[in-house]
Amino acid sequence: MTTYKIGTRGSLLAVTQSTLIKNELERISGEIFELVLIKTQGDQITNKPLWQLEGKDFFTKELDEALLAKEVDLLIHSYKDLGSERPVGIKLAAITERRFAHDILIIPQKNIEALKNWKGEFVVGTSSPRRIANITHALKNYLPGSPNLRCETLRGNVNTRIRKLKDGEYHAITLALAGIERLAHTEKSSLELKELLSGMNYFVMPQSVFPSAASQGALGIELRADRDDSGKLFNILSQLSHPKTVEEVERERKTFKEFGGGCHLAVGIHVKKINENLFLHVNAGEVDGVRVEKKWVEGFKLPTLSRNKKLFVGLPKSDRPGIVFDEYLIKVPLRKEIDLSGKHVFVTSMYCLETLKASQCPEGIWAAGAKSARDLASNGFWVNGTADSLGTDDLKNIQSSKALQIIHSHLNGPWTVLTHENSKSDMGDVVGCYERKNMEVSKDYENRLMEVGACYWTSFPQYESFLQRFPFLKEVGHFCGMGKTWQEFKNAGVSITPIANMQDYYELVRN
Repeated sequence: MTTYKIGTRGSLLAVTQSTLIKNELERISGEIFELVLIKTQGDQITNKPLWQLEGKDFFTKELDEALLAKEVDLLIHSYKDLGSERPVGIKLAAITERRFAHDILIIPQKNIEALKNWKGEFVVGTSSPRRIANITHALKNYLPGSPNLRCETLRGNVNTRIRKLKDGEYHAITLALAGIERLAHTEKSSLELKELLSGMNYFVMPQSVFPSAASQGALGIELRADRDDSGKLFNILSQLSHPKTVEEVERERKTFKEFGGGCHLAVGIHVKKINENLFLHVNAGEVDGVRVEKKWVEGFKLPTLSRNKKLFVGLPKSDRPGIVFDEYLIKVPLRKEIDLSGKHVFVTSMYCLETLKASQCPEGIWAAGAKSARDLASNGFWVNGTADSLGTDDLKNIQSSKALQIIHSHLNGPWTVLTHENSKSDMGDVVGCYERKNMEVSKDYENRLMEVGACYWTSFPQYESFLQRFPFLKEVGHFCGMGKTWQEFKNAGVSITPIANMQDYYELVRN
């Protein structure tokens, strides 16, 4: 039996996550692994943001030196801490599975209750240029009352940061959800976390607006490239590598390097594998003071349409020129009073707003997409997170979060889903909050539809209703978002193209 030394930082989070990996390595190998705690420059300098300091590799330099000097056998890193260039002689053995890549806003409940009449600036603690750029750009739209925001420097380990929030130094702070989650998985750190999170609430920040750091949520495990043990340790470590996470993270790191890398980078970079060959990319932030917002799907090329064709968008009529909107199928809200106390509510449409207003306040509110979250906030509701218009997989993952269950004990129970009265949901019991009604339309509207070359559908029932009334639309190109609607089209065997954002759709006739 061999004993291997694991080099790790000494913070509670680093020790906790390294201990989790240590236990797993011992389970799969039968060997002994022990932790060696190493102080890094980043751990010792906590009075300034790292991007204001000279140098680089603030959380890895001392670890790298210990590995190359053969003082330890392997290193465990939060992979996002690794620079775009690693030292010669160090080899990556595994990238572990990540389940919680999001950033999270932690806020005292008392501050939520005061938001509607907030006086002065709302101070958010963070030292990440990426978070600062995106928080100041967009976060106020997701908070009831839309307060004016200011970011202030926040350093220290996770527990220290939450303690500063609890002591009133900030009105809210942002952290990586993955870090909090790992602390909830061991007895000692979980007890401390429970005390720190008492009286707190949260907003799991949607990746479509607040993309996380490249490779956030994954752990990287490294060893010496010249290790002479016939590949024994590498083979043990590589068993912890997660193929889907590797594919996502490799793409994120590539983009990270293209942007120049480094802790000063103010751009969030997130990639999500959607199916066997599609990857959703999201970049948002600032480069040299210029706003960056990119969202696209890797794995297929959008078609182009004839310039003399119109586009149909299955949304209520708007004044956008050159677009035919939905004037045929309208949604009628149904105001229902239901008891939502102690429950989590998934709001699939703003047509459910009347029911939400008439019902008792739930424990948590979740929105189908980022726009729905903004609309709910503008109506005074605190939103805990969104499905980001990608179906319910992420929400099911969030339901399993032990960290969030510390705050919301009913998180992993059945939810109440506010939606169309004929809908079904895998998230919980459905409450029908609106109905669809077909309208009479003019011959002019039908003629405009006959000029359409592509249709963007917001639901599969909408597609069915239109094709029953306007069967000629079957022959045009069909498009939708990347969530539940896309899945329903696939299940029905209807050929349709998913798109990442509406601007791509609008550009179909211009390319």
